[in-house]
Amino acid sequence: GRVETGILKAGMVVSFQPANKIIDVKSVEMHHKSVPQAIPGDNVGFNVKLSVKDIKRGDVCGDSKRDPPQETGSFYAQVMVQDHKGIGNGYTPVLDCHTAHIACKFSKICNKIDRRSGKVTQDVAKDEGVTIKCKSGDSMNVWLQPTKAMVVEPYSLFSPLGRFAVRDMKKTVAVGVIKAVQPKRQKEDTADRAVRGDAGAHAKFMPAPLAKKKK
Repeated sequence: GRVETGILKAGMVVSFQPANKIIDVKSVEMHHKSVPQAIPGDNVGFNVKLSVKDIKRGDVCGDSKRDPPQETGSFYAQVMVQDHKGIGNGYTPVLDCHTAHIACKFSKICNKIDRRSGKVTQDVAKDEGVTIKCKSGDSMNVWLQPTKAMVVEPYSLFSPLGRFAVRDMKKTVAVGVIKAVQPKRQKEDTADRAVRGDAGAHAKFMPAPLAKKKK
């Protein structure tokens, strides 16, 4: 795979999320030759003791001891609508973010921005009763929630994990940049994990966790 940020070297203990696998890196190889380390931009292979079934497309690998990846509960993003007649709360298209391809719910559209002037035309922080819908040419700040396990990061911290395309009707209908991420609360947590990035005045509109679907 491609190293996006940081350094990968043999002996590191890495974390695969959201697969929740923590494992030692046995070796790092480039062009079938062992190398001491890999840096951003390098396409490498690295050996870990895992089954092919343990990890899947969309998983993120990072240093388990230094800012490890965390499963995402919800994230706040600026989205630019390119080709859609009307996006509102509850819209659940597929998002392509890094190698993940997962449906995400537009849980709370917080404001609408006129692309030409850059001015906010509607904002729930000023009128909590307003219902916002956005169409082609509009831009919005919105809280989204993945419907399946997913890892994303604020663009300001890890840019490759902080931008996405919104896919619907076999085409790209919008693109977005992630500003803040609320990591998913795990069983061992006694409180919510700290928000990564900044949602500003819209932090209070962070949605409650999605209900688990009955099997």
